Amino acid sequence: MASIATSMQRAQVPVRRALSCSTHAIRTLATIPDAPPSAKPKRKTYFKDANIASFNDFVGAADEPLSQSDAFALRTAQVGPEGKKKTITRLPEWLKTPIPAGNDNFKAIKKDLRGLGLHTVCEEAKCPNISECWGGSDKSAATATIMLMGDTCTRGCRFCSVKTSRAPPPLDPHEPEHTAEALARWGLGYVVLTSVDRDDLVDGGSRHFAETIRKIKQKKPSLLVEALTGDFRGDLDQVAVMAESGLDVYAHNVETVEALTPYVRDRRATFRQSLDVLRHAKEVRGQEGIITKTSLMLGLGEQEKEIMDALTELRKANVDVVTFGQYMRPTKRHLKVEKYVTPDEFEMWRQRAIDMGFLYCASGPLVRSSYKAGEAFIENVLKQRAGNKAPSGTTINHAQAADSISAP
Repeated sequence: MASIATSMQRAQVPVRRALSCSTHAIRTLATIPDAPPSAKPKRKTYFKDANIASFNDFVGAADEPLSQSDAFALRTAQVGPEGKKKTITRLPEWLKTPIPAGNDNFKAIKKDLRGLGLHTVCEEAKCPNISECWGGSDKSAATATIMLMGDTCTRGCRFCSVKTSRAPPPLDPHEPEHTAEALARWGLGYVVLTSVDRDDLVDGGSRHFAETIRKIKQKKPSLLVEALTGDFRGDLDQVAVMAESGLDVYAHNVETVEALTPYVRDRRATFRQSLDVLRHAKEVRGQEGIITKTSLMLGLGEQEKEIMDALTELRKANVDVVTFGQYMRPTKRHLKVEKYVTPDEFEMWRQRAIDMGFLYCASGPLVRSSYKAGEAFIENVLKQRAGNKAPSGTTINHAQAADSISAP
């Protein structure tokens, strides 16, 4: 009897397993619900009043033009749900640009860039002028600033939205050839090249950058090349490599006045180091052999005297071209805009720069650091220098030169 009881206890285990499997199988069978599923609940909305005012009541009637003081005044708006509303500052009218939508030329340039694996500072830095620069009537009328050596920077400036990393991906050895090929397709007369900072490389990427310029000049010698470079950690030997690459305009940005540099730029970049880069580029190629260019952002809290001091130092370094533009906050993680500079103030700084001896100055709310110096103007200067017709900054007619500039 004991053996029978033991055998029955042993048999219970597989029986229970079989029953549990059977039950589980039955539960997983597809079934038809007895009633249709209930409809999704409506999404919550903060708009309780369905009576909407006319569009003219919202934006103002077209037959009521604003006065100049009203147009320049900053406006605020309340956004968000009741009890959680936030006050935001609307951009001034002169800073508004069209949205890049549906333009065939815009799409064609973007397709070429993606097909060749190239990057542009226009996209990576979220430039608001991209629709104007890329949306020309044809590719030859467009300007796209190619960004070399990838889309990831080793520095973290507080005004720039380009991705950062201590160890970016390695350089693409085909990038110089691909860049030259893209520019040959577009048939441009003037191109701006820039790059991320690559402090992880021994030479800072100077030889890769210089090779790209040489490839471009091989494919189209008449193409004017402006290179907007980093400071190569202050290594002047790498500055010389760039200066001797065949470029026409050596650009390096001081970005802001000296007092604000530690707060605006990466700690590895200093105002004096940038001055040394611009000065050495001029020394390597000679006073008449190359055009040097820099840019300052306004609206970060700089004072008038600080700007004048910066311009004085730039003239001592023999910088030829300077641009002024409005700082625009790319994201909430970046520095706030302290002031929106008016167009009249930008014109004042342009005139002061010309009076101080700069060959050319582009100044305006929508001017960016990659703003080309002006194809016709650069050609005029280079021809005069090649023929030794004019020492630096003596007989250039600034008014005529400015009229020959076509904005990108």
